[in-house]
Amino acid sequence: MPIDVSLLAKICEAPGAPGFEKEIRKLVLMELKGLADEVRVDNMGNVVALKKGKSSEKKVMAAAHMDEIGFMVTHIDDNGFIRFNPLGGFDPKTLTAQRVIVHGKKDVIGVMGSKPIHIMSPEEKGKILKLGDYFIDLGMEKEEVEKIVSIGDSVTRRSELLELGDCVNVKSLDNRVSVFVLLESLRALKKSRRKPAYDFYAVFTVQEEVGIRGANVSTLEIQPDFGIGLDTTIAFDTPGSQPQESCTRLGKGAAIKLMDSSAICDYRMVAYMKKVAGAKKIQWQPEILAAGGTDTAGLQRMTPGGSIAGAISIPTRNIHQSIEMSSKKDIEGCIKLLTECVIGLDKGDWKF
Repeated sequence: MPIDVSLLAKICEAPGAPGFEKEIRKLVLMELKGLADEVRVDNMGNVVALKKGKSSEKKVMAAAHMDEIGFMVTHIDDNGFIRFNPLGGFDPKTLTAQRVIVHGKKDVIGVMGSKPIHIMSPEEKGKILKLGDYFIDLGMEKEEVEKIVSIGDSVTRRSELLELGDCVNVKSLDNRVSVFVLLESLRALKKSRRKPAYDFYAVFTVQEEVGIRGANVSTLEIQPDFGIGLDTTIAFDTPGSQPQESCTRLGKGAAIKLMDSSAICDYRMVAYMKKVAGAKKIQWQPEILAAGGTDTAGLQRMTPGGSIAGAISIPTRNIHQSIEMSSKKDIEGCIKLLTECVIGLDKGDWKF
């Protein structure tokens, strides 16, 4: 079944920098209506949706973070230009010529500016710009800017979803595509009228981009026996890449995580996911991510004795840019794999 691209677009285009997830949370809560037995928001802002299983003997938690990389306003200079701190990891060169949205008393569109190349010295032309070399230009004088914008306001990138071939291209697929996958998995469970094997906690977490903070506190509260992280992963399958560098490839299926820099996935969960994928004829590929971590680490470690944790990842090109790209077929495969894994957990081999 084709994915709901219009819903994915709404999810990706909604603002929600770390600590400022209000708008994307409102959208998630709206989409969750009728999909879960219980829905609540914890003190930190995580959305917790419980789908009751055939058994309450064990608990399963899947986490998809709602936040996107963004900025916080730190200074407005005498000419109305805004300086900022990053919220999450940025490659400075990706900011050149970008449009952004400053979320003040109202949303205002601005542009990322820097020194024009025409007046750079030869030495400056050879240097890579740093974050501090950029400023946000709203096209207003300081007095007008200060009527709308305050120190501490959040800033997000402006990018509309485009369909390119069999792919989608937009900002914040990291990690809104996983928010979409988790919602659509709950929808698939409802449509099929099949129950998860165990009580299933679908958690839409906050502040992952600044240190998996939401997943940590939610895992502490839920104390799952099984954990499934949902996030994007690098698809470096473009010109100039070497086979050993690709990590994953677009169009080659859902990625089953083996490890990243913050978690080594439980070999029992990896084997179970592979078995489910094979039985249900879901195309998959292995993922080893040398650098970068996900909510999987919190799921695995922030509960007494740990959980049996693994992760399903969506291959994505151009991660942490405003032109992230994922395959619609891979996204569909991730929805199917998560749904089938949650349904059949009681049939897995969990012995050491």
